[in-house]
Amino acid sequence: FGLPYKSHPIDISKDEQFAPAFLKISPNNRIPAIVDNDNGMSLFESGAILIYLADKTGKLMPKQGEDRYRVMEWLMWQMGGIGPMLGQVHHFVKYNKGKAPYAEERYSKEALRLYGVLDRRLEGREFLAGDYSIADIATWPWISRFEWQEIDMNKFPNVKRWYTAIANRPAVQRGYK
Repeated sequence: FGLPYKSHPIDISKDEQFAPAFLKISPNNRIPAIVDNDNGMSLFESGAILIYLADKTGKLMPKQGEDRYRVMEWLMWQMGGIGPMLGQVHHFVKYNKGKAPYAEERYSKEALRLYGVLDRRLEGREFLAGDYSIADIATWPWISRFEWQEIDMNKFPNVKRWYTAIANRPAVQRGYK
């Protein structure tokens, strides 16, 4: 978004997400959360933060009309599907392999289904919803862990192209580090 910011790491291994000061910003005791120093407003939940920053800056999401709702549609798809389901794959397949075969199979199948949805959506288009947007920004980090999900990206050529194009963006490289 091009805004100046200061990062405040929250060490979840030390339960810092339960500190009273952090809970004022993020009552769900989860990251990310932000405080806008211009007006003191705080927000938690990545989707809400991305919409807020897009509206504040006028970048990465159309201001009105169908194009705005396409970005919202794919952002909500990430919030309700990609994030939670791939998070479960990480839990059961990467971190607890062999402990819950049913869960591994269920979430791995759902991951494949979601990759298929994404691959079909990206057929013939560069990004999820028109221009590069907050929908791509929210979705890409989950796809960047395709190896944790044991996904063969060669089976999803449109996802692979999209993933690589976004991975090569200098701002994404800075943020990922």
